[in-house]
Amino acid sequence: MKRMLIVDDDLHLRKLVLTYAQLDDFECWEAENAEQALKLIMEMNFDIVILDIMMPGKDGFETLDEIRKESQVPVIMLTARSEEYDKLMGFHLGADDYVSKPFSPKELMARVQAVLKRAGIEKSNVLHFGQLCIRTDERRVTIKDETVNLPSKEFDLLVKLARNEHVVMTREQLLETVWGYEYYGDTRTVDTHIKSLRSHLGDYRKLIQTVWGVGYKFEYQES
Repeated sequence: MKRMLIVDDDLHLRKLVLTYAQLDDFECWEAENAEQALKLIMEMNFDIVILDIMMPGKDGFETLDEIRKESQVPVIMLTARSEEYDKLMGFHLGADDYVSKPFSPKELMARVQAVLKRAGIEKSNVLHFGQLCIRTDERRVTIKDETVNLPSKEFDLLVKLARNEHVVMTREQLLETVWGYEYYGDTRTVDTHIKSLRSHLGDYRKLIQTVWGVGYKFEYQES
């Protein structure tokens, strides 16, 4: 799972970005100022940083300058201003992209994926859990080297859960990300597909665990 650091003094905005990033298979950390952000970057390896310009204390430009002294991690800057000078300054300091506030979380995540692709940091196409193998590029699942024929939505559901291993996903989240943001169906649709998916997985059905009253999570433990 890729790691994202969200740096912004606005708690609501951080939680909004975090929610969408987790749905897109990111493990997220938060910082509300430059000091917290720089400490985390010194301690951990991140795949991408979302950095606000307008922060108390050190602003985003100063923070980016400090980051670039230690790391070449991709950085997308958030700005409430549209002046050309801001963007030129950010790019001069090493920003990889800009998103202007207010922004669509879906647009931000699209830009995140584009930046990661340019940086050569992409999702693995093969997921292994014991003898269960999921090949996302081929849309193929095998158990003990035997192909498991899954309907399209069951495959997408399996990939979403597997890429978010250990993360509890609500039925609403699964509806939005697997069936599409424009889908407004009954959450029982998820339960029906989970039941069918489990039947196709045989001995590996237990990897998909029900979290009562919430949704589902994918848990694999080596024996």
